[in-house]
Order: sequence, then C-alpha cells, then structure tokens
Amino acid sequence: MIKASVCLPPVSKSRDHQTRARVAVGSLLSVEIADLGRDGQGVGRVGDQVVFVADALPGELVRVRVVHQARRHLVAELKGIERPSPDRRQPPCILSDNCGGCSLQHCSDAAQVSWKQGMVGEVLRRLGGTDLPPLPLLAAESPLGYRNRAVIPLELTDELRLRAGFYRRGSHQIVNMNHCPVLDARLDRLIEPLKEDLEEAAWPVDRHGRSGGGLRHLALRVGHHTGDVLITLIASNDNLPGLDALASSWMDRWPEVVGVSLNLQPEPNNKLMGHETRTLCGRDWLEERFAGLRYRIAADTFFQVNTVQAERVVPLLLAALKAAGTSRSVIDAYCGIGTYTLPIAAAGYRVEGIEAHLASVQLARRNAESNGLSALARFSNSDVAEALAQSLPGAGALLLDPPRKGLEPPVLEAILNSPPPLLLYLSCDPGTLARDLGRLCGTRQAPQTDPSVCAEASADAEANADAGTGAEALAEPEAARFRLLSVQPLDFFPNTSHVETLVVLERCA
Repeated sequence: MIKASVCLPPVSKSRDHQTRARVAVGSLLSVEIADLGRDGQGVGRVGDQVVFVADALPGELVRVRVVHQARRHLVAELKGIERPSPDRRQPPCILSDNCGGCSLQHCSDAAQVSWKQGMVGEVLRRLGGTDLPPLPLLAAESPLGYRNRAVIPLELTDELRLRAGFYRRGSHQIVNMNHCPVLDARLDRLIEPLKEDLEEAAWPVDRHGRSGGGLRHLALRVGHHTGDVLITLIASNDNLPGLDALASSWMDRWPEVVGVSLNLQPEPNNKLMGHETRTLCGRDWLEERFAGLRYRIAADTFFQVNTVQAERVVPLLLAALKAAGTSRSVIDAYCGIGTYTLPIAAAGYRVEGIEAHLASVQLARRNAESNGLSALARFSNSDVAEALAQSLPGAGALLLDPPRKGLEPPVLEAILNSPPPLLLYLSCDPGTLARDLGRLCGTRQAPQTDPSVCAEASADAEANADAGTGAEALAEPEAARFRLLSVQPLDFFPNTSHVETLVVLERCA
C-alpha cells in the first residue's frame, strides 16, 4: 500500500555536479519510484538527482524520457513500465494519460486513500511542525461522478472544429473530451451535444488567456440532491448572434436545465469568470438541499464540488462546538453562500458570516431567510481581516474555510491578536494549512526547500528547488496561541492529488 512517509536517501554532495551534467533532456532512463509527490507524480532518483514522473507509482520500475532539467531535479515522461505496482489499475477515463484534470486514476482507490492519509500527516509535520497524527481519512463513497460543477476551456482547431476539455498536464493545450467520469452524470451527458451546438453556432473562440471577442469557457453546475442544472457560457463580449434562441432551445430540450446565463470576462488573463453575469432564460440560480436545508446557488458563487463529502463536515463541526462548550457565538469567515453558517445556526448558535463576494452574501441572506434562520445567521460583505479585527473579541468560536492559498497575513494577525477559544479550519491544501498552523501553534519552522531530501513534503517542491530559500524560511517560531486537538482528512476529490482537511484547535491558556 502506498505511504507518503518514504523519504529518498540523502544526496552525495561531491558527485552532485558530475551527475547533473550527465543527464540531458531527451535521455532515456530506467527509474525506480520510491514515493508520490504532492501533485501525485512518482518520485525517484537518477544518480544524485530527484526525478518526477507523472503516472508512476511507488515500487514501480519505469522507463522514462527526461523532458526538463532544473537545477535540483528532473522531470520525465513515462514511456513504459518494467515492473508494475500491485496498486496500479486500468484508469476509468480513456483520456487519463493526457488530461491534467485527474492525476491518480491509474492508482487503486484503497491506495489513494492510504497515500492521502500519510501525505497530510507528513506535510503537517515537516512544514508545520505539528506531530499530532491525523484521524483516519473519510473516503468518498463514490469516487466517480461526484463533481457538481465544471468550467471547461474551449478552443477552435485550425479546421474550425470546437475543442472542449481540460488542459494537458503541464501545458495550456486542451485535451478534447466528450465525457468526464468524475463529473456528475447529469452534467456529463450534456457535454457532447452542447459542443455540437456551439460548433454549429460558429462563434469566435478566444485563445487561452487572450481577449479576442469570443467564447472562453463552458460552465456547468448541478444540484446533487435536486437535479437542477445551470448552463453558463463565458465569453469576452456578447456579440454572439442567435445566443438567446440557442439558450431557449437548451431549456426546451433538457427539462432539468433551470437557467442559461452569459458571463462576460473581457480581461486578457486566466481568470475564469468576470463580474457581470446576464440571465438569458430561466433562473440565475439552482436549488440545492444541503444538510437538511434549502440553498440557492448561482453560477458565479462558490460551493463545494463534492456535495456528499461536504455534508460530512457538518456533524464534525457541531461535535467540536459542543465539546468545546464555549459561548454560542460563532464567526464563519469565507462563508460563501452560507454553506456551513446555516447548519451551525440551525443547531442554535448565533453565527456571523463574513464574505468579500457581494453576490454570495446576497444569496446567503436569502438562504437564511428561506430556512427561517435570519434571527440566528447574519452576514457581512466585508474584507475578512478587517471584519475579524472588529468581531473576534468576545466570539466563542471561529470557522475558517479559505481558498487554496490559505490565510493572508492580515487575517492571521487578526486571529493571533484576538484568539478565540475554539478555531475550526477547513483547508483544501495541506501545504498552506501547515504554514498557517505553524504560526497559530507556534511551531513554524523553515520550509523544506530541497526536494532531494523529501520530495513529497512540499506542494511547490520543484519551484522551491530553483527559487532557493525565501524570506518565509527564515521566520522563527512564534509564541503558541493555539493547541491542535484533531486533524481530520476528507477525500473531497477522488482520483486527484487534492485532499480536504478539517483541523480543530483550542486557545492556549
């Protein structure tokens, strides 16, 4: 079974330059894989250099071709498997060798769970200085068909055929697809006919990251428990002749489609959605049931992509709040549309939701009202750091559910200045979680920047290896404000290297 605690043997400094000079781009090599990196790639060694190989598993002997040489590591592509791992399986997706959407489809479900369990503990220990072992990972009951949302890039081929799909691993080349097995089947069945209709419409399509006056992405969202579907086209402008008629035809064709929208994203960058969304027909929201409550979710608001796994967080939050026995005043920072604010309020707590995205706050207030919780749940459209500085004194508990980048310095400072008795932190990136825990718990240490010591410990091992040690690495441990009580990994993203983690902390006496 795959474990994440295996570290590669130390390098020999005296042979370092000589070995690196021998391995050139294009070289064909046999490599024994010792571990998985944070992105799910196999990690081995060629002489004194670490080599990263996508689609390879620990214990395998693989034939590879070197495609990139960095200062301290190599990147290679898999050319053949000389000795396969017993954890290897036939991927459920025929595009898994090329598509960058999923990095672990070739790995058995049990092995994925084992690796993610070990990886969370290893990253928190090495980057955060926390030694508390994680609780057993809560695996997903359905490792396929779980995603309730997809934003699919579009492009035109030289033959003016529409290509829709996710990016090839490590590039901006789209891998054309008609089906995606991790996508909810009610969305998956729409991809091919929608592609055909968009191709027939013959609208221009922007090239990646450029604003040229055409389509950019196709966004789909479904209510897991209701079946409501939203279709959103993302484009640089609204010069799309016949769009209203086409949108109307989609609603006539598929009764589950409750609304079709156009989102305008004219900026020449990689941002997925713009600030303006126009409803073409139907509604601009779908209805979902979550933890026994009713929610409205719009195309441009955040909601966890795995509804079933996200619901499993609710009893964990309520149990932690009950066990702490603090005041019944809770702050939910980065609350979105009230995903967790409302179940906590339904349990009798007074909850203040803080969210910087105005449309999400408006929906959160509407969701509170429709569930009869307006008296217990109130929402603030505010900068999180500024709102916490005002609201944290006197709060009994703080729930954090930040984006992948984790807590920004002003947010951390606000928490450290007024630490609440209980802190609940839901993270989608073990690396940034470890960084933040290091400050909250006073265990922060210099991040490991050499992938040849333990490649799997850092999400940015390859980048850090070439960038050297930054200012962050020089920070000294701070006085502990919190004590870590529990670490609970949850697999929100089967067949990928991503994992969700809920940590519970109490304020130090």
